[in-house]
Amino acid sequence: MFDYDWFHGNSFQQQREDAARRCAAKHFPDLPPDERESNKDFQKFFSELETRCLVYLRDGFSYEFKAFAEVASKSQLTFECEPVDDQYKVGAFVVSVPFDEIVRVEVFAVHPDEKPDEMPQITGFRTPFEHGELPPKPDRRGVRGEE
Repeated sequence: MFDYDWFHGNSFQQQREDAARRCAAKHFPDLPPDERESNKDFQKFFSELETRCLVYLRDGFSYEFKAFAEVASKSQLTFECEPVDDQYKVGAFVVSVPFDEIVRVEVFAVHPDEKPDEMPQITGFRTPFEHGELPPKPDRRGVRGEE
């Protein structure tokens, strides 16, 4: 189970830094690890990397983390998310999620020049269903503790 310390302590920042280091190392596979700190090309590439964080919930929704929200309560994860749909890009979308609803967090790093054209679909921003259509049931496969 995820908790306050994982997101607000060093663990979250360390995971973002580790993703960036691994991305840079993958881009420079022939550079020995002990030479990375002194290699200008490696350091330039590393400094330009962007990290993205996706938070997946038990109900099948997922959100891209943008920044922590400045709220006093730490009993749940409260953050601004990165909107995908145009209708949400005009303002700020802040989400509060109980920690026990989080089933997975993915952090990945990518260089701006290597970003894929297709970004992952963030299902926290679903469009309204037309003509009374019911939403699909969330896919519970692979979620521990679910039946």
